[in-house]
Amino acid sequence: MSEDLSNDLVVLLGEDGFFALVEAHAGVRLYVPADPARSDLSSTIGNDAASRLAKSYPGGYIRVPLAREFRARRYVRDEMSNRDIARRLGLTESGVERLLKRARKSKPLGPRRKKDPRQIDMFDHPPD
Repeated sequence: MSEDLSNDLVVLLGEDGFFALVEAHAGVRLYVPADPARSDLSSTIGNDAASRLAKSYPGGYIRVPLAREFRARRYVRDEMSNRDIARRLGLTESGVERLLKRARKSKPLGPRRKKDPRQIDMFDHPPD
């Protein structure tokens, strides 16, 4: 799917609005009514985002991107396992690993898991 459309939609809707859109409609052709109150789009992505989308694409169709890398980054940030990410994206676990490997090359991902506060830090102690 067009990288340009994904970028345009992220700018238009914000990351949260774009995430809501692709979670609900990824991979389909979506009709964008000129009046967002005449569809369930507002309940899916919020009133403000639906209004901005309707102003940019009134009465037209958009092909909602799959945005797998974008969604995978969000899932990693939410500390989902590769198994759960694979189920959400319709990929194999190996496919998720390859996707995340490519994603790391373009932009580093955050740490996979938060540090357990009960774990001692063995190497970052200042000298006595």
